[in-house]
Amino acid sequence: MNTIDFYWDIGSTNTYFALHLIRPIAQQHGADLAMHPFNLGFVFRHHHYALQEEPAAKLRNRRRDLMRWADKHGLPFRMPDRFPIKTSRPLRGALAARQLGVETPYLNAIFARYWERNDDSITEALGMRAVAEEIGLEADQFVTLCDSPALRQALIDETQTALDRGVFGAPSFLIGEELFWGKDRMAFIDDELTRLRLRSKRGRSPGSRR
Repeated sequence: MNTIDFYWDIGSTNTYFALHLIRPIAQQHGADLAMHPFNLGFVFRHHHYALQEEPAAKLRNRRRDLMRWADKHGLPFRMPDRFPIKTSRPLRGALAARQLGVETPYLNAIFARYWERNDDSITEALGMRAVAEEIGLEADQFVTLCDSPALRQALIDETQTALDRGVFGAPSFLIGEELFWGKDRMAFIDDELTRLRLRSKRGRSPGSRR
């Protein structure tokens, strides 16, 4: 089974769309989707990049373009009132949810809250409590785990691993050593998974079966 390593940050507008678009592709190809939260703010600082310093005309166009994507794919996206946000707590929450076996429900909950319902409380402990209750977790245990030294270090390690693998933005997808960046790379990801599947089939021969 092929693995798609998906590097994401809740503060990335394009990650919202990519999360919805990559899942059917992974399912179609029988690929494993491995989610990797990483601190995009740290990555931006590492590369001396500041989103808000881009030309105002480009930023306005980006907002309009995002709504085109929402309309095209029938998604209830809206720009939140508070953007950007500090994302380290919800990113650590994903690591905690993974440990507790509820990573997918957690991701669904936080992306819907922030990018669909204009709820930026996910940056605070109180918001994390609400998310925990929504997905059936004990809130105190979840918040304590989110803020633990072990998960703080785990997020640092995930972010450094992303940098070491050449990831520079979100959403990013790695299939083996092939890096695909952006929500508009789904056709290329589909092509790569098709190529790998065909190569795997060619590698099998009737005589190799026991």
